[in-house]
Amino acid sequence: MGNIVNLFVSILLVLCECAFGGSPSVQIGGLFPRGADQEYSAFRIGMVQFGTSEFRLTPHIDNLEVANSFAVTNCFCSQFSRGVYAIFGFYDKKSVNTITSFCGTLHVSFITPSFPLDGNQQFIIQMRPDIRGPLLSLIEYYKWDKFAYLYDSDRGLTTLQVVLDTAAEKKWQVTAINVGNLKDERKDEAYRSLFQDLENKKERRVILDCEQDKVKDIMEQVITIGRHVKGYHYIIANLGFVDGDLSKIQYGGANVSGFQIVDFDDPLVSKFDQRWEALEEKEYPGADSKIRYTSALTYDAVQVMTEAFRYLHKQRIDFTRRANTGDCLANPAVPWAQGVEIERALKQVRVEGLSGNIQFDQHGKRVNYSVNIMELKTNGPVKIGYWNEVDKMAVTKSDVFTNDTTGMENKTVIVTTILEAPYVMLKKNADLFVDNERYEGYCVDLAAEIAKHCGFKYQLKIVGDGKYGARDAETKIWNGMVGELVYGKADIAVAPLTITLVREEVIDFSKPFMSLGISIMIKKPQKSKPGVFSFLDPLAYEIWMCIVFAYIGVSVVLFLVSRFSPYEWHTEEYEDGQIQTNESTNEFGIFNSLWFSLGAFMRQGCDISPRSLSGRIVGGVWWFFTLIIISSYTANLAAFLTVERMVSPIESAEDLAKQTEIAYGTLDSGSTKEFFRRSKIALFDKMWTYMRSAEPSVFVKTTAEGVQRVRKSKGKYAYLLESTMNEYIEQRKPCDTMKVGGNLDSKGYGIATPKGSSLRNAVNLAVLKLNEQGLLDKLKNKWWYDKGECGSGGGDSKEKTSALSLSNVAGVFYILVGGLGLAMLVALIEFCYKSRAEAKRMKVAKNAQNINPTSSQNSQNFATYKEGYNVYGIESVKI
Repeated sequence: MGNIVNLFVSILLVLCECAFGGSPSVQIGGLFPRGADQEYSAFRIGMVQFGTSEFRLTPHIDNLEVANSFAVTNCFCSQFSRGVYAIFGFYDKKSVNTITSFCGTLHVSFITPSFPLDGNQQFIIQMRPDIRGPLLSLIEYYKWDKFAYLYDSDRGLTTLQVVLDTAAEKKWQVTAINVGNLKDERKDEAYRSLFQDLENKKERRVILDCEQDKVKDIMEQVITIGRHVKGYHYIIANLGFVDGDLSKIQYGGANVSGFQIVDFDDPLVSKFDQRWEALEEKEYPGADSKIRYTSALTYDAVQVMTEAFRYLHKQRIDFTRRANTGDCLANPAVPWAQGVEIERALKQVRVEGLSGNIQFDQHGKRVNYSVNIMELKTNGPVKIGYWNEVDKMAVTKSDVFTNDTTGMENKTVIVTTILEAPYVMLKKNADLFVDNERYEGYCVDLAAEIAKHCGFKYQLKIVGDGKYGARDAETKIWNGMVGELVYGKADIAVAPLTITLVREEVIDFSKPFMSLGISIMIKKPQKSKPGVFSFLDPLAYEIWMCIVFAYIGVSVVLFLVSRFSPYEWHTEEYEDGQIQTNESTNEFGIFNSLWFSLGAFMRQGCDISPRSLSGRIVGGVWWFFTLIIISSYTANLAAFLTVERMVSPIESAEDLAKQTEIAYGTLDSGSTKEFFRRSKIALFDKMWTYMRSAEPSVFVKTTAEGVQRVRKSKGKYAYLLESTMNEYIEQRKPCDTMKVGGNLDSKGYGIATPKGSSLRNAVNLAVLKLNEQGLLDKLKNKWWYDKGECGSGGGDSKEKTSALSLSNVAGVFYILVGGLGLAMLVALIEFCYKSRAEAKRMKVAKNAQNINPTSSQNSQNFATYKEGYNVYGIESVKI
């Protein structure tokens, strides 16, 4: 910046020497704060504009931090040592005492557009008029007797002191709050907290005694928390009412008043404004925007200095500083002898500038000036009057603000809504209708019922950007239906608008007309057909294993108790020729025990049964066990064989969060996205981190786009939306979506109105009445289920039992065929084994017959009988 300044000064000097032929040079100092680009551009324009052939103004510019007294001291002394005749510059409350001290001691005039000083300061020429008179007149005009006064202590406390003195005299109740010492990183939160406290105290009239940049920050937070609507009144206590961007608050409905020192309707200002707009922004920073009042005062200051030195030149007063540069820190200080003459010349200047009539009193303060009184209307800032020292406040327009809210009688209420099925839809033949008749849906019927209960006429208006409403993080501007209400473009919103904290801060909601929660929508998976062994599905794998072990265990226990119990043994008589033998037998060998348990389990019974009490206890508990198991199995078998089940890959939000194959997202600029963004729950925070960084973006502009993405993603995208909309879409063809899991939260839809609207109470009562009458439930059934296209189950048809196919019972046939094959294999093995044993026996019998034919024949018959009996599992044991 310093190099650019020096280059500009050099060029300016060359041009001036060429133009004015070596005319005397008047050294002018300049102290500009960093960031004051437009003020510096106005200073440069003034130097060129007011150049004269009699002398030339030579600037010496320093850029500094005006809040740093040490830097101010160095720059001031540097300017003084260069031999400047006067210094133009800025100050704040930290550096003002340093500057006034140097000026009074060294007799150097300081021309400034900074805030006016209290008291009589020598050698300080104050370009900015005092705002105390206009402010007090405006307060009295509005008849305020209770208000909050927000002031910036960096501008001094002179205006505050006058307001408090007047308040004590007229018994006003003033709440004074210093907003000048807030830390930048916490200021937004502090502003919101401050206005919330004022709201609790019912303070809705506020004076902002701050510079325009701080006013901008405050008003942004006012808009954020919804304190810019009807019922609120703000007075901006600076002289640049139109310098700030008031478009954000323009449609809110709040009363905003202020003061304007630069009258852009004045021919002199209009002419300058044309030249200003023609400047190149690169060469003159800040020229791309309308000139601010501080820049206009800077331009006027150059004119004042030019006129003063022209007067001195005409009067042939010697004001040169030959051999009188000196040191500002010398002790004792050596004042400049001609400084008094220059100060007197500056105070005698009377010219017309961008800020109107410029005239000073003996103390260097502006007198005989005029300030325009401004008010913010829906079409922008409007001049309603002016203030001067003679007439005080004069009102030229009668349509000034009143703080009363107007009623809705004889007025057509603008109802903003959004095209979202089944809430608001265009009729199939909408072109044949006009206005409200073109639409149908749940919210259309609801709006008609509310209008009937509240007694007003209304017009449905579809929101232009198609959004529900969210605040932009950078511009702080609300979009969607919320923005329509916040900026006064609509009177009421009847739509599926979720009640949230951030929205409640800027608009009012009625009682919920519908309760819901965030749910998960996925593409309906293909129905899975039963497997070959689906007849095993009614019981879990663990149960089948337990049954097998129980079967083996019961058989073993039955075998053991039969061995130990004497009542299971009985005597069999055999006749071997003429010899009669008695043998004790037991029917429950290990194979017979297994056979008995299997027969009981299969509900087929057996040709043997226990005789002892212990054996019958074992059999009884086994029969009871099999009764319950078989009954449970039979009860579930039909469902598993006849109903085709859908296997969903996702069942809950936890399933979504712990996988990466299936993407998931929400509606952009909606409450669902806001829920995840603000959630402190670890699960939802993890999901938000994924959604925010996912590529490509998982957010969609409309619900219809989200549904189409679910349908076309082949199961690779899940959409998070309100449960009511999820249920509705599930009922619409092609019936390929489904809701999984429970709701992630609990919330409600409400009817929204601007802050302070007279409709709020009437709408609230209407919603409660419709709910008690059951009309809200009837409307939901009408638009969700009565007009559904997928049946009650949400599928292609109502769920019904279908006939079993071969695939349902194929496993049973496989087991049958396998069992038959196993039986044939076992029979073959038995045959081979028996044939071999019989061959051995015949060989042994033949050898024995050769020894004793009669004895061997009897033994052979008895052995044959006994071995044949053992085939059925009966064993003979001698006692």
